Amino acid sequence: MDFRQALKEKKKIVIKIGTSTITYPETGSINLDKLEKFVRILINLRNKGKEVIVVSSGAVGIGRNVLGYTSRPKEKDVRQACAAVGQGRLMMMYEKLFAEYSQLTAQVLLTKESITNEACAANARNTFDRLAAMHVVPIVNENDAISVDEELYGNFGDNDTMAAHVASLVGADLLILMSDIEGLYTDDPKLNPGARFVHTVGRIDSELERMGKGADTSVGTGGMATKIEAGKIATDAGVDMVIANGDNIYTINDIMAGKKIGTLFLSRGSGYTGGNELAPEREQYRRQAKRMKKEAARKEAVRRDISEKVTSDAGKSISQVKVGGQYYGLRAGNW
Repeated sequence: MDFRQALKEKKKIVIKIGTSTITYPETGSINLDKLEKFVRILINLRNKGKEVIVVSSGAVGIGRNVLGYTSRPKEKDVRQACAAVGQGRLMMMYEKLFAEYSQLTAQVLLTKESITNEACAANARNTFDRLAAMHVVPIVNENDAISVDEELYGNFGDNDTMAAHVASLVGADLLILMSDIEGLYTDDPKLNPGARFVHTVGRIDSELERMGKGADTSVGTGGMATKIEAGKIATDAGVDMVIANGDNIYTINDIMAGKKIGTLFLSRGSGYTGGNELAPEREQYRRQAKRMKKEAARKEAVRRDISEKVTSDAGKSISQVKVGGQYYGLRAGNW
C-alpha cells in the first residue's frame, strides 16, 4: 500500500500553521500574501469535500509587534497581553480573507483543561461537531490571555501538541504541521552534514525521540521534540501526521496530492509494518551517482563502438560484435 497516495482520500484534516509561517520574522507583522494563499488552499480543500480545522499560531508575535516589543517577551503577563491584542487582529484577518469566498469562520480558544477535563472535552467535541454541521471553519488557538491552570492541568506548551489533541478530539484523519523545518532528521543538519532526512516514521521510539532534540525558536515555541510528542498523541489516536516546511505554503497541495513531502508519521492502525524510512546517506548518494554516471558513460562508449563496427561491416550478416574484449549480441539488449 502506498501510504502517501492514501493521503488523497483523507476527509477530516487539521492543519496547524506556525508563527514563523504567517508572520515576518523581522517585524512580527502578518504576512498577508502568505495568509491569503493559505486561505485559498483551505477553500479549495473544502471545495473537494474535505473538512478542515485550522490551528493557528501567531497571536503573541503579532501582539508584541503592535505593542512595540522587538522580541518575544519573557514575562508571562506581557506575553498574555500580547496574545490578547494579537488574537483579535489575527482573527480579523482570517474573517476578512475567508469572507471573500463567503466562508464563515469561528474562533475557538482552548486551554489544557478543555482536553484533560472530561466534561470540557465533551463540550469542545460537541462544538466542533456542530460547527462542521454548519459548514463553518474553526480557527483554533490556545487561550493564552487567560491560561492560569498550568499547575492543575499544565499548558499545551506549543500549538503542535494542541493541534494533535484537537485532531484526536475531533477524530481527524490527518494532521499537517506547517512549520519552519522540512521534517525530521537523524541529527541537526546545521551541525551535522551527515544527518539524514526521515521520510516515514512507522514507530516512535527512544531513538527517534533522541533525534528530535531541539531548541525553541525566537518567534515560536515548537521545537522538533514537541513535534515528535505531537506525533505520539496523533498516531496513538489513529491520526496520520505530516511535518512540512511552511515557507512554500503550496506544500499543503503537494501533501494532499500524495507527493513525498515532509516527514509522514503513520498511525498505529495504518497497517504499516516496516521500519522508519530514511533518505540515502549523502556521501553514499554521491558515490552512487558517480557510479551511475561512470556506467552510463561506459555504455555510451560501447554503443558508439558497436555502431562504428556495424557501419564498417555494412552488407555482412552478423549477430554479434566484439568491443573491448567482450562480445555483444546486436539484439540482446545488454548494451
